[in-house]
Amino acid sequence: MLMDLKDKEQQRRWKNHNFCQSLRHALTGLKTVWLDERNFRFDTAAMMVAILLGVCLKLSLYEWLWICWSIISVLANEIWNTVIENVVDLVTKFHSDPLAKKAKDMASAAVLLNAIFALLVGVTIFGIKIWQLFIR
Repeated sequence: MLMDLKDKEQQRRWKNHNFCQSLRHALTGLKTVWLDERNFRFDTAAMMVAILLGVCLKLSLYEWLWICWSIISVLANEIWNTVIENVVDLVTKFHSDPLAKKAKDMASAAVLLNAIFALLVGVTIFGIKIWQLFIR
């Protein structure tokens, strides 16, 4: 019983106590991934280009939904890839391990698949819009 109380107290110290604290941690996470991950900065630059292009080409609501889904899923996948890489490095203490390599490679593959999907969505939506500009 005493052990349970100690575990719960320990757990309470690690939990966020309110929404503002949770938000602060999330924003710190975004700042960290921005500063540490070159690919996240590249993806963010691509996001800005897509948004600018979308505004210029006057995308419909459904086109915006597809573009936004693609953008957010790539950024979120990039963050998860970084999380997995960091946890693997923490567990292995940066020592080479075949399972660690597999985990990192698979996390990278998830980002790649998501990026290919986002590229296909972008090429389809923007390609049609740009094609329509030229055939008028």
